Amino acid sequence: MFTGIITDIGTIRKLTQLGDLRARIETAYRTAGIDIGASIACNGVCLTVVALGDDWFDVDISAETLSKTNLGSWVEGSRVNLERALKVGDELGGHIVSGHVDGLAEIVAVADEGDSTRVTLRAPRELARFIAPKGSVALNGTSLTVNDVEGCDFGINFIPHTKQVTTWGDAAVGDPVNLEIDTLARYVARLAEV
Repeated sequence: MFTGIITDIGTIRKLTQLGDLRARIETAYRTAGIDIGASIACNGVCLTVVALGDDWFDVDISAETLSKTNLGSWVEGSRVNLERALKVGDELGGHIVSGHVDGLAEIVAVADEGDSTRVTLRAPRELARFIAPKGSVALNGTSLTVNDVEGCDFGINFIPHTKQVTTWGDAAVGDPVNLEIDTLARYVARLAEV
């Protein structure tokens, strides 16, 4: 379980196709404090640490994960939002995030508004109904508040701090974005169906 508060920007150091795709991610985390088998959200995808070095960790990425997320677009040098798993007693600054991506949204517009940047995304039709104004979403692992919704499109404002401590400062039209809808929205919608 995660909060959507990004705590490091990692860099893809190496990609190796084995039975699955193995990614080596350079990190500022103190890797001596990471166990093999630990979960780390990488661009919002919960992945398991399978090897460690002084300033890196390896994760294996299945074909299923590659087909449902933007991790297949990683190349050496790609920057990645990272978050360690939540521990009992940690501050819950964002919202409850599972690291299970529901689908891909696409950035359809980027515009500066004062010091902030307004990003408009288009969600898949089957997920759009779970996105509400002032609700929460996790985008590339970042807990964010939805500003407005129009059909399948929704807007997010990024303050300078968020652009600096995440990969959102690099956002561009056409980028695929890992989308995890709010767990509460999922259950409310399910209850309404019954």
